[in-house]
Amino acid sequence: MNNSENTVYQKTFTWLFIGLLITFISGYSLTLNIDLLKQILAVGVLPIVILELIIAFVMGFFLQKLSPVMAKILFVLYCMLTGVTFSAIFIIYEMMSIISIFAISAGIFGALALYGYKTKKSLNNLGTILFFALIFLIIGEILNMLIFKAAGAELVFTIIGVLIFVGYIAYDTKKIPYMMDIVGEEKASVYCAFQLYLDFINLFIRLLELFGKRRD
Repeated sequence: MNNSENTVYQKTFTWLFIGLLITFISGYSLTLNIDLLKQILAVGVLPIVILELIIAFVMGFFLQKLSPVMAKILFVLYCMLTGVTFSAIFIIYEMMSIISIFAISAGIFGALALYGYKTKKSLNNLGTILFFALIFLIIGEILNMLIFKAAGAELVFTIIGVLIFVGYIAYDTKKIPYMMDIVGEEKASVYCAFQLYLDFINLFIRLLELFGKRRD
């Protein structure tokens, strides 16, 4: 592995750390200001979700046209918006439970990221499988929420979600040098950090749903 690839890996995980820090600080800070949190919740979560989807769409389809600065701004904004929705986690779950699940998620993430970094195997086929599995998972969750409403299915979907995002961690880590060749070091580090951020957040949330201890 050459110096450029090592550098883009370092920048990617630096941006990932920054993104997670922004999310958890902004989310926890909101729980300390209940009045502000109530005002945000009064507006509703939907506008936040729509903004997140727009940012994800722009990052995914217009990355080559974005400047490195704009890519970084969008990434930071996305992490802040996620922090707003994360404020509910600090209210619903006990702090020690959140910290424990975060540590477990970080351990799993580190192991799979290391595998993606070290492996010489192509993970392109894995990416295709994960993509279709994620689509079927989303459709299944929507159908269960709107039509079937089976409590047991939620547990199954959560476990499947954990497996999907565990796979995505290795896949997205492996493709970092490939993205560098396409969009350059700066934008690749931010975009790949964004992808790994989504992987980590989804893994963390689903593990929290499985093992998190709720407040009384």
